[in-house]
Amino acid sequence: MKRKKIIHILNSETPWDNIHIKGWVRTRRSSKGFSFLEVNDGSCLKNVQVVADHSVPNYNDVEKITTGSAVSIFGRLVASPGKGQKWEIHAETVDIISIAPESYPLQKKRHSDEYLRTIGHLRPRTNKYGSVFRIRSEISFAAHQFFRDRGFRYIHSPIITGSDCEGAGEMFRVTALDLENIPKKNGKTDFIHDFFGKEVNLTVSGQLSAEMMALALGDVYTFGPTFRAENSNTARHVAEFWMIEPEMAFCDLEGDMAIAEEFVKYLTAFAMDNCREDLALFSTFVDKTLLATLDTIISSDFLKLPYQEAVDILKNTGKKFEYEINYGNDLQSEHERYLTEEYFKKPVIIFNYPKEIKPFYMRMNNDSKTVAAMDLLVPRIGELVGGSQREERYDVLESRMDELGIAKENYWWYLDSRRFGTVPHSGFGLGFERLLMLITGITNIRDVIPFPRVPGQIEF
Repeated sequence: MKRKKIIHILNSETPWDNIHIKGWVRTRRSSKGFSFLEVNDGSCLKNVQVVADHSVPNYNDVEKITTGSAVSIFGRLVASPGKGQKWEIHAETVDIISIAPESYPLQKKRHSDEYLRTIGHLRPRTNKYGSVFRIRSEISFAAHQFFRDRGFRYIHSPIITGSDCEGAGEMFRVTALDLENIPKKNGKTDFIHDFFGKEVNLTVSGQLSAEMMALALGDVYTFGPTFRAENSNTARHVAEFWMIEPEMAFCDLEGDMAIAEEFVKYLTAFAMDNCREDLALFSTFVDKTLLATLDTIISSDFLKLPYQEAVDILKNTGKKFEYEINYGNDLQSEHERYLTEEYFKKPVIIFNYPKEIKPFYMRMNNDSKTVAAMDLLVPRIGELVGGSQREERYDVLESRMDELGIAKENYWWYLDSRRFGTVPHSGFGLGFERLLMLITGITNIRDVIPFPRVPGQIEF
């Protein structure tokens, strides 16, 4: 008999005979010759109640089942007389796959997020984290669906790279050298003896590779892990995170902003339509304003605001910020959240940033002071998307690299793309974990990724 997922059972319109489920026992209680088991298989938030009585051949063993134990159950799906549930299963057999000890860490009570991070291998079994990771799966699917429906091609960009896309310098080095016997030349590590013959790192972005593919295939996107060796223990930072990075040929900054807005709205609406049960948990127990925030994102026309005007607004508010804001400074989270939560009360796209605070590949504007860059800001999170029109003009790109002291010989292939059939093109990066924080109301990035990597922590 084929096993049924509990999510399908609970959505059934009719009773079923000969039903088979497998899952983990959340709780068990006995009452007058009956055992009531709450069973969950991870397919949905709700448990299904299983009623077992003395007709079950191994009933004495059933009464020994503990929280966390795994079971395989055959029986009948019948209407439940209990409140709050439409169906229950009357067991005919209960096969015990494994018995969890009484020391099972996830008993029937609320556990703090801090505690659950110490048992990351078990926390997906809780209601909250089961919901988070189901939503993560659904939104991943939605991202691919969005781009596929619009003719984008999905590409796989390298994880190991010799390029530093963002110029941040906070990269994880990858080496096959013997760390007990490192070759030296003039007092420095001689990477000519390393696997690739040069210094390489884990990527911080797939953008540069995506540009090359966009200049051949048109519209492309990459969706994968990126890495930042930033020694920061805040609620907004992890060392390994996922980025969605589309790149569009024949696209200017206006088109870039438009697709970013459409993408964010699409994913938010998809969550509202397809993850209702799991979202209800977060809107009840995590953030009671969550659904209203998500509704605002879906229904609003995102405001577009030049960087200079954003700075002027922030300087003239009279509000005391922790970080001073002046022209030429990058906006901090507190500035971004003020604009979206208090001043405009909706998402904002800021564009045309000073060239001094943006990477070399962003297109220089006609004023020679700003670049065609944009950041999409949303309530509660701040920056969700960062993007730009790329500099397609060979001479301007070369001049910009000289200005910033970037070794052009390391980017000969990038310059080549401007020599051979260059066209205007644009793209952006969306931090997937930040999107999940927005959708769930969770405030710590470590709680929207299954196994967070942070300084001093590499468990699980």
